[in-house]
Amino acid sequence: MTDSPITATEVAPQAPAHAQTTPVGKTRKNRFSEVQPVLEKLFELYPHLFGKRFLPLKLGVFQELLEAHPDVFDRQSLKAALGVHARSTPYLQSVASGTSRHDLQGKVVEAVSPEHVYFAAVELFHRRQARKGISAEEAQSNHQRLRAQLIAAFDASGLSKQDYLALLPASDEIITAVLEEALSQAELDRARREALQRSYEVSGMTLQAFADSLGMDPRTVQAALHVAAN
Repeated sequence: MTDSPITATEVAPQAPAHAQTTPVGKTRKNRFSEVQPVLEKLFELYPHLFGKRFLPLKLGVFQELLEAHPDVFDRQSLKAALGVHARSTPYLQSVASGTSRHDLQGKVVEAVSPEHVYFAAVELFHRRQARKGISAEEAQSNHQRLRAQLIAAFDASGLSKQDYLALLPASDEIITAVLEEALSQAELDRARREALQRSYEVSGMTLQAFADSLGMDPRTVQAALHVAAN
């Protein structure tokens, strides 16, 4: 099953979130209608995964669902339904936000891979940019939002710039430019945090005194030191 990018959206608890994000095109509408009964059953059985908030699903969940409910789901309809689910905006948003993968019991099992987080963020960007009547201000805001998501995704990966880029496919000029800007900023931020950490370690000061000497809020310094140490 392939991941899609998106942040969780607020949805009425009595209905699956897919109903709020049905695609507009006739073919996609038909596809959603065909799998809607399966999506509703998934919502009924696992509201913590398919309900008000979508959570990234563990790899292999398709087979687990088939084995857990052999009399409820058939292979083809379940595969189609999970495909629609994974491409929905709420699911993509959850993946793009860096939320971990969960099993059927709702327990965290693993992190979403850096490339899947990237794919989700980029897909969401393309969807926002494709809206009819988008203004120049909205387009610029979308670029800034993607940049912030990519910075967060790169930081969370813990990878070097070279290793991170090795995971990603070639993209168009716009995405490539945003990615390069995001990674450059992220690397600069990393260097600043590491320098701050070194300065604090050799200062011999308390956190409060160190922050005061820099004219910074101790909470800001503590947060930066925590990120640098992890």
